[in-house]
Amino acid sequence: MSADQLIAALDSEDGGVRHLRRLPARASVRAAWPEWVPDEVRKALGDTGITLPWPHQAEAATHAFEGRDTVIATGTASGKSLAYLLPLLTEAAADGPGRTLYLAPTKALAADQARAVAEFDVPGLIPAIVDGDTPFEHRQWAQRFANLVLSNPDLLHHSLLPRHRMWRSLLKDLKYVVVDECHVYRGVFGAHVALTLRRLLRLAAHYGASPVVIAASATAADPAASLSVLTGRPATAVTVDSSPSPGATVALWEPVTYEVEGEPQQASTLSETARMLAQLVRRGVRTLAFVPSRRGAEIVAAEAKSRLGADPSAGRIAAYRAGYLREHRRDLEADLREGRLLGVATTNALELGIDVTGLDAVLLCGYPGRLASFWQQIGRAGRGDTEALAVMLAKDDPLDTFLVHHPEAIFDRPVEASVCDPSNPYVLAGHLCLAAEELPLKESDLASIPGSRAVADELCEQKLLRKRAGGRYYWIGSERPEVTLRGSGPMGVDIAETSTGRLIGTIDAAASHRLVHRGAIYLHQGESYLVDDLDLEEGLALVHAAKPPWTTSSQEITHLEILAERERLEMGDVTLSLGEVEVTSCVISYQRRRLPSGEVIDTQQLDLPPQTLRTVAVWWTVDPESLDGLKDLAGSLHAAEHASIGLLPLIATCDRWDIGGLSTAAHMDTELPTVFVYDGHPGGAGFAEQAFRKWTDWLGATREAIAGCDCTSGCPSCIQSPKCGNGNEPLSKPGALTLLKKVLAAAEGPVTAKSFADKPVKEEDDLWPGDF
Repeated sequence: MSADQLIAALDSEDGGVRHLRRLPARASVRAAWPEWVPDEVRKALGDTGITLPWPHQAEAATHAFEGRDTVIATGTASGKSLAYLLPLLTEAAADGPGRTLYLAPTKALAADQARAVAEFDVPGLIPAIVDGDTPFEHRQWAQRFANLVLSNPDLLHHSLLPRHRMWRSLLKDLKYVVVDECHVYRGVFGAHVALTLRRLLRLAAHYGASPVVIAASATAADPAASLSVLTGRPATAVTVDSSPSPGATVALWEPVTYEVEGEPQQASTLSETARMLAQLVRRGVRTLAFVPSRRGAEIVAAEAKSRLGADPSAGRIAAYRAGYLREHRRDLEADLREGRLLGVATTNALELGIDVTGLDAVLLCGYPGRLASFWQQIGRAGRGDTEALAVMLAKDDPLDTFLVHHPEAIFDRPVEASVCDPSNPYVLAGHLCLAAEELPLKESDLASIPGSRAVADELCEQKLLRKRAGGRYYWIGSERPEVTLRGSGPMGVDIAETSTGRLIGTIDAAASHRLVHRGAIYLHQGESYLVDDLDLEEGLALVHAAKPPWTTSSQEITHLEILAERERLEMGDVTLSLGEVEVTSCVISYQRRRLPSGEVIDTQQLDLPPQTLRTVAVWWTVDPESLDGLKDLAGSLHAAEHASIGLLPLIATCDRWDIGGLSTAAHMDTELPTVFVYDGHPGGAGFAEQAFRKWTDWLGATREAIAGCDCTSGCPSCIQSPKCGNGNEPLSKPGALTLLKKVLAAAEGPVTAKSFADKPVKEEDDLWPGDF
């Protein structure tokens, strides 16, 4: 079926397409093999069907072969892997001593690359996967013999670098470091990976090697600068995509809307995604449905199966997400790749470059939060000669509603740059300790990271490092510091059955307070489990299978203190600030809601410890005397806070769950009505700073989204939040519009910009419960 026929089949009576965009097909352009590629490599590639490279592949490979750090940033399925494979295959065919370390953000992607490399019959190539699942004796073999080691940043950080003397043979001959899908490394995770890569390059130099870094990225703004932030070295970018494309039809879809007590209410996006997935699978259309949460992926897969009933195709639908056991994930990947599965509801775990050729359609259950992710996800279909179909279904929230009615914000806007700050002191301190423990730190090691000397001196005061004559820093701590790349706390919480001890899955420790607290309903592969107990010290949640007629949602309170103000814009009655804050939040209870009505059955109290976060926030205040006509100040501030959180991903490389907010009619530090929006990561991740720099675009889009919503008093499409710690009360839609109009108008008058080294604040605070 054509894309038009599929869209007509998917259409519903009251919902449907709000915008249709045709992405044109692109003809193939071929280039000659670079002269330096030997005949053995050309023949091996030709045997697999690669007769000639595309120009972007040849250009990027040549840059790397000639010794320049290079990033190739082209579209999905544009053959980026050949660009980094050509230099290392050439080295292997020449029987050279050079070895390659390939790093992927996931084990699945590294395994997929290993399968692809195994198809190339290149003499001298000895690949080996080394990750957390690799037995010790296999690691020993890889240390000695493999000239292509496929791994991930986590293994590099936790195992290879601490045991660098065992890996000396690899490090001294390291010629290439491949960083695949490098656009993933953003925010705090990106800062951790950047510092891990710098530790790798430092140790390689110690053993006499000077490896070239070759990176592959989805289309991104200024990819060379992004790679330079990761490595601390200059880089060259190749961005012109010369690969063929069958084209695609992209539909922006708004689910059916119906009235409840006179107010418009949108149908569940999860349910609409399940409906479409079932209809496409019934027609034999191979489909991926990207769903923003693990729970959502489970719901979509289960409901799609249910809709198909006795149809045999129901058995060809599955969920895929992080948290599954390794063997289960590999089986699902093989079933999808080989066509045994027709439909998969997945989190962004399948967004990356795992080869799943032959897909016909992609469904996006809501905007994924970043344009880079949007283009990466829709690019997963249409890898052959058939035009792809991609449908983005708008969630009932401000950003999605704005985008389906302003398609230019997707199709006519450049892709964001990755935001990553290796100088974040909360991230940097641990890596400086690790680097000093691996090898004493020299002054030159600190030169490329702003603020690193101050952090190192503070570590000396804490008696973790010691500075000796010559300016070197030595590790003197008693135990190696525990630093996790993908978070700031413990590695995670295991989820196991109470009766059998069988491991069901894992979850991030920070999220465990909200999702696997005592009494929570946890979903796994369509099965529901009731949490019996959460032991934070042991990192264990005990569950049993259950199907109660209710669902659960946690409730949280938040306290915020301003620690220091960095910058301020004074605009008459309005002030906009950027600075450091401390946020203390605590999950205090959860509600049980009846299915499917959503009626609250009861509220159960919880006794969980508070979680403290020191981070960066943007906040704005308004002189209350200029708001005489505003009846509900607290509700107005609260509504503006919700909507501005929802729209921040429009201008920052984040999604709604990366940020938090709080509003109060009289904050103790500002003594004024204040709205805060803060990064949800220790030390900040750059999101609040982007909001401060682009505040008129951000708050202008926020006001437009609220004003453009058809509801009367507020709904999830404009001012209600799915993570509100106060049950979305109080909220005032008219008041939020008045406030935002006041703030935006202030930009048209005189503006005084100020910078601060520090701003003392009061210690006590009495706040409106915030939302995180």
